[in-house]
Amino acid sequence: MELEIESQTSNYKATVQEEVRGIFRKGNRPLFHGLAGAGEISSPIFPQYRLVMLDSIVYCSKKGSRVYLWVAQLFHDVVYKIKTKKVGLLEKNKKAEEKVILNGVSGMVEPGEILAMLGPSGSGKTTLLTALGGRLGGQLHGTITYNGKPFSNSMKRKTGFVPQDDVLYPNLTVSETLVFTALLRLPNSLTKEEKMAHANAVMSQLGLISCKDSIIGGPLLRGVSGGERKRVSIGQEMLVSPSLLFLDEPTSGLDSTTAQRILSTLSELASEGKTIVMAIHQPSSRIYYMFHKALLLSEGNVMYFGKGSEAIEYFSNIGYAPTMAMNPADFLLDLANGRIELDGVEKWSTSWWQQFSVLLRRYVKERKHQSFAFHRVCQILLVSLVAGLLWYKSDISHLQDQIGLLYFIVGFWAVLPLHQAIYTFPQELLMLKKERSSGMYRLSSYFMSRMVAELPMELTIPTIYLSIIYWMAGLKANVVNYLCTLFSLILNVLVSQGIGLAIGAIVMDQKSASALASVMILSFLLVGGFYVQHVPKYIAWIKYLSTSYYVYRLLMGSQYATSDTYPCSSGQCLIAEFPMIKQIGLHLQEKIIAATALGIMLIGYRLVAYFALMRIGVTKKLA
Repeated sequence: MELEIESQTSNYKATVQEEVRGIFRKGNRPLFHGLAGAGEISSPIFPQYRLVMLDSIVYCSKKGSRVYLWVAQLFHDVVYKIKTKKVGLLEKNKKAEEKVILNGVSGMVEPGEILAMLGPSGSGKTTLLTALGGRLGGQLHGTITYNGKPFSNSMKRKTGFVPQDDVLYPNLTVSETLVFTALLRLPNSLTKEEKMAHANAVMSQLGLISCKDSIIGGPLLRGVSGGERKRVSIGQEMLVSPSLLFLDEPTSGLDSTTAQRILSTLSELASEGKTIVMAIHQPSSRIYYMFHKALLLSEGNVMYFGKGSEAIEYFSNIGYAPTMAMNPADFLLDLANGRIELDGVEKWSTSWWQQFSVLLRRYVKERKHQSFAFHRVCQILLVSLVAGLLWYKSDISHLQDQIGLLYFIVGFWAVLPLHQAIYTFPQELLMLKKERSSGMYRLSSYFMSRMVAELPMELTIPTIYLSIIYWMAGLKANVVNYLCTLFSLILNVLVSQGIGLAIGAIVMDQKSASALASVMILSFLLVGGFYVQHVPKYIAWIKYLSTSYYVYRLLMGSQYATSDTYPCSSGQCLIAEFPMIKQIGLHLQEKIIAATALGIMLIGYRLVAYFALMRIGVTKKLA
């Protein structure tokens, strides 16, 4: 949020001066002092910036420009515990044990500083980083403040969080990735052109101009280098000009030169007054001396907090001097191993419709090569042609065969979309966590964009399939009957997709979700009315939950009427009296009930998926 500095009275200036001295201190020396002009505070450390105090919060800007927020973070006596359950037959009656992950951790980081959290694996670095970033739920106790205030949604908008793994869409280019992020996260007050210009400015600042048209790439797709991918992740957070930037292992997997380049970029950001906190495992000595402060953790306890350059001296004074010249970070690890945008700011920077449209375009661009992939279209064409040949010109005299064809359509289009939809949310879990945690968009805009983006594929491919098999198999050559059959098929596809989305969102594990879906859909097919007409009463209720049961009735109703006849031993018999059809019924009432039930399922399963996703990327407030 941008604020214009307004003139203040002399009494206000005195109050501001006193408040600033109370909030920001470097030892015994105030970080900010004096009043350079009306309502402004001068800084001996950042003379190129002007500062102003409003509502106990310090804002700054380069002289001659608008004002933005500087943030100091204080954390005191932070404790985090988890409960671990015993596993095994002999342990099942034992109570869960409580494990302390963070034990009374305290510290402070100020604007213009880089705080490095060091420690061996399992020491609590990432947990503390997640807690400081306002993303850790559970039994978290202690005090974490931002300019003296607790974490809030408005502060969340001024916080950037870069996870260890670069969660990026592999098929988008560097430029597309940052532009889509800018369109989603920058406020409505900026035009589309201004947002794109801002994305280009960030690319320039991070040295990404030379690779802006290169795709990100992934494990099976060659793209930009690891260092460039990391800078793209940082760039996504830099787009919103965060006052606080958290990074988890930003140099992990990078060579020393690339890691040095990343830290140089972060140092430049810190020199602009941003507050940077990172968890880092084993930095080189060159990188270590770029840190203003270091926090050394061991098994959740603080071993050292202070200036990074003074750590060796501190431990030497208490009897732990290194025996040879060595990297300070290595020495500290050896020791450890020894065994606010303002309150009241609107929650979202962009409107629901803008988020929806940008997410829709991003998803279509990312997935277009998969939705209508050559092998997928060939699969549908091949199945429809084989089925068309098997049931070629099957007329009413082969009624049993026609009914078999209709149930084959039910089964095929119950299984295929369900298993494709299962993987939708588990595959995007990391991306959803990352973007939801940063407040990039509403869950509803994400969910609706996914549903709409899938529609072209869910409508087009079944239509192609039915258009081939319908006329080849000799079903009723009537446009009305064809459209009714198509309507029933598309309902089947959309409901089956909804089941897959719900299972995937609830389980969030691809293998487990696939196993559960297989059992569920096979059960639905068995009670659908084709294989077993007389289902035992104690299990008959399952058919009312089965999508196949209702789709089968609709398909029957789309092909046959109560007055239709078929050749039988006595001449002509009513189709409605055919044993397999008699159990289902062809009256209008049955069709309406089936269509209504499917409509409820279509909406209901998607609501289940939506509510299951609400737990993703949401953390509880600090206790």
